[in-house]
Amino acid sequence: MKLDRWWRGVGKALSFIAFGIGGLFIGLVAAPLLNVSVRNKERRQYLAKCLIQRCFQAFIALMQGLGVLDYRFEHQERLQRSGLLVLANHPSLIDVIFLLAHVPHADCIVKGRLASNPFTRGPIRAAGYITNDEPEAVLEAARASLGKGNSLILFPEGTRTTPQRPIKLRRGGANIALRTGKAITPVLIRCTPTTLTKGEPWHHIPASRVRMELRVLDDLPINDDNQQPTGQLARQLTRRLSDHFNRELEQLHHERNTRRSVD
Repeated sequence: MKLDRWWRGVGKALSFIAFGIGGLFIGLVAAPLLNVSVRNKERRQYLAKCLIQRCFQAFIALMQGLGVLDYRFEHQERLQRSGLLVLANHPSLIDVIFLLAHVPHADCIVKGRLASNPFTRGPIRAAGYITNDEPEAVLEAARASLGKGNSLILFPEGTRTTPQRPIKLRRGGANIALRTGKAITPVLIRCTPTTLTKGEPWHHIPASRVRMELRVLDDLPINDDNQQPTGQLARQLTRRLSDHFNRELEQLHHERNTRRSVD
């Protein structure tokens, strides 16, 4: 058991190193090459998104091969459509890696400080991901991205979920859905045992291998009632989404506990 935990610690460290090298490679090598060889900005960003998707797929395979984690992705085929507004809960730092690896032509709304991080700013700038510095600018960028047929991924909690607490969403995702008229594609994420979560140091090694479970839920149409102000509609939709995520997460916990007791 101690040897297994030690090896998973080594695997986690190697994964972090690989992630950093990959980010620097995209920023210092791949992005400049694309700038020189591809004149059209949208084409450059499209190619950068494809490269990042392949890199993240390889990164997941690396973590799985090193024994750091395993994962299950239910109804993944629902993410293969174009122009999706994907909202997900956020239990771990690596949630975005799984989604960007499995959603084609995906844009992502990221924290502004990541655009200045030496390991993440290269990929963010190359792909043209949206930073959340200015709310109105985010709404316009989100509308433009969805209008081009891209899918858009965001974590409406605004930060990682605090373990053992209910999911509480902010209104950003609801505002984008209402202003673009897009149905919401919810993705439920469960990480057991917790890792890279809020308040947990990156070097913490769980007692057992991490299991990521991702479930793409049915699309949620928005209730676009023009008789009410957008702010009120956004509050209502946010409460509805929070209740939906918490209810579905409780159901997922129940299913896994039942399966373990049967096994």
